[in-house]
Amino acid sequence: MLVLTACARQATPATPAVLTIDRAEAVQADWLSGAVPSTGWTPVTLMDYWNTRWPQHDGVVWYRVHWNQTNADTPVGILLEYVCMADAVYVNGSLIHRDPQLVEPLSRSWVAPQYFTIDKPLLHAGDNTLLVRVSGLASYQPGFGKVQLGNPEAVHALYQHNLRWRYGIRQFDFAISAVLGSLFGMFWLLRRKDTVYGWYALSTIFGAGYGWNYVADSPWPFTTTDAWQAFNVAMFVALACSFIVFLLRFCGRRWPRTEGILLLATVAAFAVALLAPGVMGPWRNLWVIPTVVLYYVAIAVFLWYATRSSRIDVRVLAASMLLPVLASMYDLSLYLELVRGTTFLGELTSPVSLLGMSFAVAWRFSEAMRRVEGFNVELRHEVDAATAQLGDTLTREHQLALANTRIGERLNLVRDLHDGFGGSLLGAIATLENPQRPPEPARVVSTLKELRDDLRLVIDTTTHEHDSDLAGLLAPLRHRWSQRLDVADIDSCWQLEGLDGLHLGPARSLDLLRLLQEALTNVLKHSHASRVEITVRRSNAQLSIEVRDNGSGFDLAAARDSHQVGGAGLASLRTRADRLGSELVLDASPDRGVTLRLNVHLQAAR
Repeated sequence: MLVLTACARQATPATPAVLTIDRAEAVQADWLSGAVPSTGWTPVTLMDYWNTRWPQHDGVVWYRVHWNQTNADTPVGILLEYVCMADAVYVNGSLIHRDPQLVEPLSRSWVAPQYFTIDKPLLHAGDNTLLVRVSGLASYQPGFGKVQLGNPEAVHALYQHNLRWRYGIRQFDFAISAVLGSLFGMFWLLRRKDTVYGWYALSTIFGAGYGWNYVADSPWPFTTTDAWQAFNVAMFVALACSFIVFLLRFCGRRWPRTEGILLLATVAAFAVALLAPGVMGPWRNLWVIPTVVLYYVAIAVFLWYATRSSRIDVRVLAASMLLPVLASMYDLSLYLELVRGTTFLGELTSPVSLLGMSFAVAWRFSEAMRRVEGFNVELRHEVDAATAQLGDTLTREHQLALANTRIGERLNLVRDLHDGFGGSLLGAIATLENPQRPPEPARVVSTLKELRDDLRLVIDTTTHEHDSDLAGLLAPLRHRWSQRLDVADIDSCWQLEGLDGLHLGPARSLDLLRLLQEALTNVLKHSHASRVEITVRRSNAQLSIEVRDNGSGFDLAAARDSHQVGGAGLASLRTRADRLGSELVLDASPDRGVTLRLNVHLQAAR
């Protein structure tokens, strides 16, 4: 049977198998203290904060606990509830635990409880001594908590319970803050205009940074405890300011001046933490207290707003904040040393607050998605109706366009028959009806051939609209005129390049064919040439036409001065060139023939 007796004045058992020792002795020492002081020990009550006894002491305080062990054959479990900031533990003069950093920067295992199992030969029958060397700074509530001794299984169960509720819950808070901050940060990136998600993500990320103070076991990346505490204070200020802006945006309010002041306070906190950590750390209350007051005022205003609002998300958010606010008041009293203890209630209620706020923000997001989905359904109906109406309109317009095209083609055909074939036919009729000058048979035959050729042009450009390109339309013209020129002892050289696949349309194709026909007719009738070269070439977006003969030619300048250039044939050529979107160029000189050329821009022709 294990009998444990505290040598201090009072020891309260937590269970029959576990003794809780709340009396000890303490003595102060310097940073490099390696040996246990022999004098100066002072009785203390655990939980003990030495800054109340030695307000200016930065360094080491040794705590000594005695207990009497009647049976050394049975192992003993030892639980140290709280040690701030770093420690080394000795049992009967033997080291059983030591934090890596006992001088600045101090190790940060201060939140987690410590458990040890002691057996022979460390455990002695009779008097045993537990020594704890605690390193800390007076500005940050250094101290030592109660000691629990007893059955290893029972003490370890207490250790697991304390570890779960004092350290594990902090890890959970940190993890959920980081996850929620990342999640709603992505929501904000996808919906930049809805800044509620951005400010909520920012507040939870700052909350995760503040919570890291309770779960970190290494001083990295800071070189002093003051720097760590200054960073922690800056995170707390940023957390409170961003959360206040979140509440404003959540309520649909935009107060630029207030938000500007809060942003300025956040920037100032980080600037001071970076530039003067040795000042901000020890004097952190100059930042913490005003921030806490501002936080409570914002919460009170929001709760008043929630009582007047009918929105579900606002009421849920307000309800989720009530318990954490009450717990934070206790934690504030603990922080200000108005009450004694080692467990902050905020670490227990923080998940409730986080989950409640997440539900409210998610509700807001789901409502926005419902509105978007409803808008999409309505928009789909509107688009379907507009599409159907547009389809009907396009069908009617297409039918009208087809009808107009047919009418236009018929008009073009009628116009071409009237201008070309009709004019020639009327001229032939007038010649044949003239009783004073009976026509010669050869002239009649020539006139009929011209009428035939003109009719063939109309037929070729009309009947081959859809299946012949310009090269196909020029083939019959080339064949007919090559034979006719051969009969007149005129050699013809045709150069057709790049015309495959080129479609000018029936009207313009007819203009082009008639222009060539008119030019060759002039060569046949007036040039006295022995050779004519016809070139039709496409180069990129330009179509070049040239008709060159080696006939007698004429003086172009003299003909212009005497107004002999400009007959009906040449006027017809210029008219057709204009309709093709080009300008007719005529080059002539005596005994050197005549050259007729024009350049048609295919885009203009279309």
